[in-house]
Amino acid sequence: MGVYILKRLGLMIPTLIGIMLINFIIVQFLPGGPVERVLAQLQGHDISATARIGGGGGGEMAPSAGAEGTAGGGGEGGFTYRGAQGLDPEFIKQLEKQFGFDRPAHERFLKMLWDYARFDFGNSYFRDRPVIDLIKDALPVSASLGLWLTFISYAVSIPLGIAKAVRDGSRFDVWTSAVIIVGYAIPSFLFAILLIVLFAGGSFWNIFPLRGLVSDNFDQLTWWQKILDYAWHLVLPLTALAISSFATMTLLTKNSFLDEIKKQYVMTARAKGLTERRVLYGHVFRNAMLIVIAGFPGAFISAFFAGSLLIEQIFSLDGLGLLGFKAAIDRDYPVVFATLYIFSLLGLLTNLITDVVYTLIDPRIDFEKREL
Repeated sequence: MGVYILKRLGLMIPTLIGIMLINFIIVQFLPGGPVERVLAQLQGHDISATARIGGGGGGEMAPSAGAEGTAGGGGEGGFTYRGAQGLDPEFIKQLEKQFGFDRPAHERFLKMLWDYARFDFGNSYFRDRPVIDLIKDALPVSASLGLWLTFISYAVSIPLGIAKAVRDGSRFDVWTSAVIIVGYAIPSFLFAILLIVLFAGGSFWNIFPLRGLVSDNFDQLTWWQKILDYAWHLVLPLTALAISSFATMTLLTKNSFLDEIKKQYVMTARAKGLTERRVLYGHVFRNAMLIVIAGFPGAFISAFFAGSLLIEQIFSLDGLGLLGFKAAIDRDYPVVFATLYIFSLLGLLTNLITDVVYTLIDPRIDFEKREL
């Protein structure tokens, strides 16, 4: 197994490079960009805006009553463009230099790879902060939503799927299927709005907090009060996310168990006099869970990032999904590529962990004898 793990870790390098390269090429053909955004802001107001581009790729844009655009960086002297009749070509060249677009695309890509290999993501173009700090601020939110959602989804779906398989065709199987399918059909963001209306001070009760993961006085609470406060803030966003997450995993578990229950070895175990519980959890469970585990990476990554984007917006939770989405809209490329890099790296590592868990559940699986 050790050799297989080393091979997989080695394959992650070209895989990451390929992912970053494809997205880097796509970005080159997209209309607009950080330079164009600055120029549009400068040209889009009667009294122009000020664009201050900080050293190392950081910067910010803010309205200014002085009808001027300033580009400076890294402590060096900047220059000022004045006037409403067009933009000075030198000003545009300076913007391109500050954003790093004065170099050929292949040089920029190779520099990005070298920096990302050292987890040096540079500064945000428009937030005047290191990208790694933005990610650190957003990570606890995404981790809270993703980890708890995955845990709750598996904790409910697997026992429910097993119960449905054992009672296949019964009234319990029918009405639980109806409930989870209806839940799956309801978009999570619509259900989130319904929860806010009902329980967060909308038109009915004001029971749960509307925004954030913790209260304003969180630092003043005792340790057990902090736990309760944190859990209280998670109730609504997790409920909104979980309502549609049960269907796929529950039905996958049920069908997997049904397939195993019909096999010959189960009939043999029953013929030997083993109890139904022993047959189910001693023999069927291990084989049936393999296909369930196979879906873990996708479920985890989806819950951790993309699945929580709208929920983060509705409940004012600044997570990685919302951070990456806003960065893409703003053409804040350091943040876009940094979040892409982290998403891809975590996805590859999660797939590797899944393979390791495969061997723990079923030692008959030997990845070292399989061609990668």
